[in-house]
Amino acid sequence: MFSQGGLSLEQAPPLSVVLRFFLTASLFGILLGLFLLGSHFNIFSLSSYAIQIMIVHLLALGIMASFMLGALFQMLPVIAGVVIKSPLKKVTIVHGLFIVGFITQLSAFAYQSSPLLYLLSALYLGSGLLYAIVLMLKELFKVTTHSSSSQGIIFALLSFSLTIFLGIYLLLAEGGFVTGSLFTQVKELHYSFALFGWLSLLIVSVSFQVIEMFYVTPKYPNSMSNYLTFTIFALLIVKSLALLFDYPLPFIGMALSTLFLLYATITLDRLNQRKRPTSDATVWFWRLGMGLLIVSSTITLLHSIFYVEEQFIQLSYITFIGFGLSIVLAMVYKIVPFLTWFHLSNQGYMEAPMMHDVIHPKKAKIHFYVHTAMLLTWMINTQTTIIGSLLIIASFGWLLYNLIFAMKKYSYTQKHTQKIEW
Repeated sequence: MFSQGGLSLEQAPPLSVVLRFFLTASLFGILLGLFLLGSHFNIFSLSSYAIQIMIVHLLALGIMASFMLGALFQMLPVIAGVVIKSPLKKVTIVHGLFIVGFITQLSAFAYQSSPLLYLLSALYLGSGLLYAIVLMLKELFKVTTHSSSSQGIIFALLSFSLTIFLGIYLLLAEGGFVTGSLFTQVKELHYSFALFGWLSLLIVSVSFQVIEMFYVTPKYPNSMSNYLTFTIFALLIVKSLALLFDYPLPFIGMALSTLFLLYATITLDRLNQRKRPTSDATVWFWRLGMGLLIVSSTITLLHSIFYVEEQFIQLSYITFIGFGLSIVLAMVYKIVPFLTWFHLSNQGYMEAPMMHDVIHPKKAKIHFYVHTAMLLTWMINTQTTIIGSLLIIASFGWLLYNLIFAMKKYSYTQKHTQKIEW
């Protein structure tokens, strides 16, 4: 990603393609903090179920899916040489349908007596997200020789598509358009493919390339990079069949937890062997994410063997969310400075800002401290707190400020800096 020899201006998506998703995630993150703060003071006349499901989807869709879609549109040309033609037009359609669909979905959860809202959210969200997946998979399937990263991204996108189809079923069931006889099983599979498939597989796949590339580390073991993503995806498919046929297989949960523990441990080992041992907040985010994944996977593994108190189950959820958020923040603080510098330098501007001028490393470190404090607050007290809610607002507010600063730096350079005359 940091080598111009491996990425041409024609391959790289416009900066606005990526930033719109990152800005959307930041805004929904602030909205989540405000919503939690309002819930603490009981200013919403909503049922506990409505509040819970809105929080879950603000995290999973509003924040995580936005971050990950933006990162994918930027990473695919680097990892797989995949170029989506006319990306600005197509991404505008995806983003517009996503925003309208997600707001409609939140409205459906808040006003549960409106079947039309459930139907519209299924239509807008489903079409927007599936369109994005088709755009990516269509190009990925054209690649003749896949790396472990590009192969894993295919499994991640397939998991995301299953997550969406399962989600559409749940929305139609909530709206009364289908019987919902498999609601409980589909709900569990929806969460499984979202968390262990889409979120985890994408992070694992990207890490196989970016850990070595960004931080100059030894490669992952071939047995892991070649087979881990396929094994996780296959386990999720087996879990689906077992649930649908009402034949529980507890070993699947144990196997998934063990694989994630192994992956996180090896990733930390690779980071400890990096050849550029400089102080870098993105390394801190990666280490924090892997540590949280170890905690979450350990609790989940123990829960599949022994009885575990409910408070520890909740802790496993929070640490898993923290794992995902930590890694996407590490990626954002690499992607945005690079793309800003890359586009401006390739457009011929004489004084294109260096990456540390776009988002200074000290700003990323400040975010790391705020992010860590936020996670610790929620880990100590898993119930909604004023401090925890304010820290969420502060965390995503700081990210929003940094992204807007990068946009202004880009715009200022284009308006006030002279181009090189060829």
